[in-house]
Amino acid sequence: MAELSAVKEKTQEQLKKMLDKLNFLINKSFPGINLSFDEIKKRYAKELVRERHLAKAVRILALEKFPSPAEQIRFIETLYGSKKSKYDMNMPAALENEIRSNLLKAGGEAFVPEDEESFLEPEKITGMVKNAGGIPCYPVLLDDARGNFTEFEKDYDSLYHSLIRLNAGCIELIPGRNDYDILRDFVKFFYEKGFVITFGTEHNTPELEPLRVRARGKRELDNVLKEISWKGACVIAAHQYLRAKGENGYSITGEPQKETREKFEELGSCVIEYFLKNYSNET
Repeated sequence: MAELSAVKEKTQEQLKKMLDKLNFLINKSFPGINLSFDEIKKRYAKELVRERHLAKAVRILALEKFPSPAEQIRFIETLYGSKKSKYDMNMPAALENEIRSNLLKAGGEAFVPEDEESFLEPEKITGMVKNAGGIPCYPVLLDDARGNFTEFEKDYDSLYHSLIRLNAGCIELIPGRNDYDILRDFVKFFYEKGFVITFGTEHNTPELEPLRVRARGKRELDNVLKEISWKGACVIAAHQYLRAKGENGYSITGEPQKETREKFEELGSCVIEYFLKNYSNET
């Protein structure tokens, strides 16, 4: 846990340096206006301050320091180097994402690269997850809007063997980021290899996105993808159920075993159905 605490500390040091750069930008044109790290943490973050909290703080600062929407958006555009914003103050989620893109991401005036010392070895991370009672799971980026892949993920066979070496037989995707055909081929490849696969919706941004999982362009998933996603959720439910009873959950050592996965899929389905039937009316 000491290592994990050190990683958290490094990430907060990075965010403090980014805030220093933000305050420098602000003070160049608006002397006397500053953002406080402690205040941002108190108002917007539960524990760790992240980029999205800095972006929100900039937007709220504009609201609190300038009386009219025109002046507020002009304040933000000044931080952009007079680049025009595509959004107005009535579009907070889109505006905060724009602030992140223009100021806090690579190439932005307030960007600070992550310290390599803040990254733990993958083996240590999977060990921590297991010790905490979880299932080591690799979050897959897959393709971006331009069809590009990371070096680690572009070769499925190579990725498969890398994950096997890490004993990470569970992967998570956020389909809304991905091309439907690429997503489907990737999921079918790894499911056939015995992997547990789950889908998410990236609800870590201010956008009011629906809970329904869809691929890029809001394309609906077919029944094959829905079934694989459901089975992944069942494995997790079975794992949680067994761990809560003090028993061994879903464990992966070496190549994933389809037979073990199928047993957990069946158990998890029963667990979910039982709790939906007996506790669905509780508030």
